[in-house]
Amino acid sequence: MTSLQRAVLTVAVLASLVAFLDGSVVNVALPAIERELGGGLVLQQWVVDAYLITLGALILLAGSLSDAFGRKRILMIGLLGFGLASVACALAPDGVSLVVFRAIQGVAGALLVPSSLALIIQVFDENDQPKAIGRWTAWTSAAMLAGPLLGGLFVDTLSWRWVFAINPLPIAVTIVILWRVKLEGEHAHGHIDYAGAALGALGLGGVVFALIEQGQVGWSDPLVWGVGLAGCLCLAAFAIVELRSGQPMLPFGLFRVRNFGVGNLATLVIYAALSLGTLIVGIYLQEVAGWPATLAGLALIPSTVVMLALSGRFGALSGKYGPRLFMSVGPIVAAGGYALMLTMGTHVDYWLQVLPGILLFGLGLSITVAPLTAAILGSIPAEHAGVGSAVNNAVSRIGGLVAVAFAGVIIAGPLGQQGLRRILLVCVMLLVAGGVVSAIGIVNRRHPDTAAARQALPTSTTGQVASIPTRTVPTAQTRQRRGR
Repeated sequence: MTSLQRAVLTVAVLASLVAFLDGSVVNVALPAIERELGGGLVLQQWVVDAYLITLGALILLAGSLSDAFGRKRILMIGLLGFGLASVACALAPDGVSLVVFRAIQGVAGALLVPSSLALIIQVFDENDQPKAIGRWTAWTSAAMLAGPLLGGLFVDTLSWRWVFAINPLPIAVTIVILWRVKLEGEHAHGHIDYAGAALGALGLGGVVFALIEQGQVGWSDPLVWGVGLAGCLCLAAFAIVELRSGQPMLPFGLFRVRNFGVGNLATLVIYAALSLGTLIVGIYLQEVAGWPATLAGLALIPSTVVMLALSGRFGALSGKYGPRLFMSVGPIVAAGGYALMLTMGTHVDYWLQVLPGILLFGLGLSITVAPLTAAILGSIPAEHAGVGSAVNNAVSRIGGLVAVAFAGVIIAGPLGQQGLRRILLVCVMLLVAGGVVSAIGIVNRRHPDTAAARQALPTSTTGQVASIPTRTVPTAQTRQRRGR
């Protein structure tokens, strides 16, 4: 690995880490926030929802900005914005201010993940991308799983404000490293599809808002179904505008690229199971088994350790043998982990009823996630990596939101042993479906499918399709000159 690749991977991990971590670490701090600032349950909901809505609404636009103006520039803006918003959250004098600053955090957070993954695609060649993405996946997944534990430690030993105040430290380190990175060949064209950007943001924002709020007030609430319907109409208009645009923000032809389309379908069901299962297991351990919040968060740590240890290795193996086998087997292994947790009762034995399932679940995720991400982003040309990453992140978040929104329907009453079993069975079926979809649809293609992606690109004024630069795999001599 060259010094440039090492620096880019570090930047990508740190930038995504703060975005993913902040999405999960604050959940444990909500009771402490309410005790100090007041506002009741409504404030707690909006501290979470304000971040998720702006993040979900703007992530497609962020991917387009990354491709249009350069990944380094957009990533730097996102880091600075996230750091300033984090400080503002830590100093928030009241609940309304905190919600506003959380929304700004979501705007900045949307700029971080697509740009960081696009940097990896830009700097690493096809042979090295899967292993690099595996390392990125391990750390970002660890952040999501370890967030509740870290939040509990801050709340118990310091203050809820440190949940936000700690962010500027890793951000400052990331900015220093990124500033020294010299990138060549960023295809910054400066074009923004403003109509598509507005409709995409309003559409995703409306759908995400409706999915979040219906869990609290139900679908019959006029605000929920009204905003949700408006969001769906905006998304329909977005599709029409993008199909007719000469330079669309989201080239729908990318979904004709087999691994991109199938990979995102697999992402939808796999991340639905991931979000639903981890959320309900954590709640069950606290509300039914009676565990304290810190111990419930600690229960998931073994899967984080497994992912940190193995994701890079499975990413490298998928680069050597192709992603199909790993994307087919991994979700089924993870499903086995959820199946082992079906033995949990009202009195939970961690060593026999939780730990084996958590370890198997972590192994399944390690096998799956890096090959999944590499298959999707490696199937399209590098100049579309920003919007490709944004699409994949939007799909994963929507999948999780939809699954969580239906949690009450699946449980069918207060959460108890039977409700937990129904949730886990649904998660098992979703993961198995993800494995089957991957087995049928994913192909072990080693290079971007430029023939299919070419159909997605806008035509020039002369009517000729814009050319797609193809990346050549460096020879052994080239790697040696680069210091490999």
